[in-house]
Formats: sequence, C-alpha cells, structure tokens
Amino acid sequence: MEINIYQLNQTSIAELISDSAEIKELQDAIDIMANARYLGAGILIIHEHHLIPDFFDLSTRFAGEILQKFSNYRMQLAIVGDFSKYSGKSLRDFIYESNKTGSILFMPSVKEAMEKLTK
Repeated sequence: MEINIYQLNQTSIAELISDSAEIKELQDAIDIMANARYLGAGILIIHEHHLIPDFFDLSTRFAGEILQKFSNYRMQLAIVGDFSKYSGKSLRDFIYESNKTGSILFMPSVKEAMEKLTK
C-alpha cells in the first residue's frame, strides 16, 4: 500500500494505491485518513476495491461509520469505481445524495474525482 500525493489547483490530493482491500474496519479508514493528512492532503481518493463488500451493504452501517469520520475530520473523500453492479435502491440513493453534497463523492474515474473536488 502506498499513498500518492498530487497537486491540482493548489490543492493537495492523496490517492490510495493498492491491489487489495485496505479498509476492512473503521480503524483502517482512520489510519489512512491520518496518513493522508500527515502528507498534507485534505482530499483522499480511494478505489472501490479498497473497501470490503460490507461497505456497499448499507444494513451493516459500515459505510456510515466511515463516512461520518471523514465528515467529522473535515476531509473530502472520493470513492472511485463502477457502482452500477450494486442493485440496491437504497445504495443508489445514498450515492446520489452523497454526490450532491460534494464532500463525499462516488465517481467513475480518478480524473473526474479530482476535477469535481478541486472546483
């Protein structure tokens, strides 16, 4: 696992780079967020495969716990991936509402996430 830092429009953005699920419990998310902050980033981009499947099952409340921490610590988060494979209406609604607020985004690509988060 590594964290890459990018500068875009005078904004530091961290991207988690790994081939496996790195966020398996709440503390994993907090540790990654803290590392990104330490590196000077106020925005974190993670990929869908960094999250365990429970994240996308809203009944587990795992997504809510993680996203609440990002909100509490005022760090923007973009989750990048193809979310069309998740069929639940509540998850689709959750993604839609998250994208409206702008602090937590579900985006199809890193490029689109960076553009949206640095506007």
